[in-house]
Amino acid sequence: MRDNILVTGGRGKTGSRLIKILSDKGISHNVAARVPEEENEIAFDWLNPEMAIKAFEGVTSAYIVAPTNTSEHGKIVIPILERAIDLGLRRIVLLSASAIEAGGPMMGQIHSWLINNAPEWTVLRPTWFMQNFSEQHHVKTINEESKIYSATGTGRVAFIDAQDIARVAADALLSTESWNRAVLLTGPHPLSYGDVAKKLSLALGRNVSHHNLSYSEFVRQLQKLGLDKNYSQILANMDINVANHLEEYVSEDTEQFTGQYPNSFDDFILREKPTWRLK
Repeated sequence: MRDNILVTGGRGKTGSRLIKILSDKGISHNVAARVPEEENEIAFDWLNPEMAIKAFEGVTSAYIVAPTNTSEHGKIVIPILERAIDLGLRRIVLLSASAIEAGGPMMGQIHSWLINNAPEWTVLRPTWFMQNFSEQHHVKTINEESKIYSATGTGRVAFIDAQDIARVAADALLSTESWNRAVLLTGPHPLSYGDVAKKLSLALGRNVSHHNLSYSEFVRQLQKLGLDKNYSQILANMDINVANHLEEYVSEDTEQFTGQYPNSFDDFILREKPTWRLK
């Protein structure tokens, strides 16, 4: 399944890395973008069904990243994928999350639908991204306040490098046989946010601390970042699951499906060190 690949979320953490892998392998693909800027980019917006469906014309394989500005993924994404399958889409690789089961909220709605309706499918269920500390909201507070905020308490997560997710996504898209299953993706070692703060303190030569918030405090903080209330509540509930020690497992799926051991958080910090302010 190498022909006519469409990558949605191509400027995001996993999509951008997937595009590089495909390019390095010499595999042609198109990238869905709200405002196309490059030759292989196609106009795309999940909230504009006509535009989105047009992007799937001639597409046989797709990497699906659901919209982050809404939590109504079942209502928005599934009708477009139904039309895309009518147009010839066969293989779908969906980015979901370890905390979201099939039939659950958001991507879980799409996951459940894929099982019964997609000709070929894989659902990637990664745990929390290491890049949350280098590319998303945590980097701002690390650099400006030397603080990391969460509602995770002392709970631990086996954070995963987005590069590892992209490698699994590429294999799922290019495999001769479709996997037709969910793949649980984690890093090699569970860490608390306090553990991460200590590792950053050592690497950056300054004290970085973890500050635990209540559920309601964390919801308000996420809303300040522009997320809607429902989405913010779902994400805060995921933090509470971590606080309740429900995410402390390690999966071997990354190594099994790529043949490579997942990157450690120490390797990630060494690679991304220029991202953060030093002493």
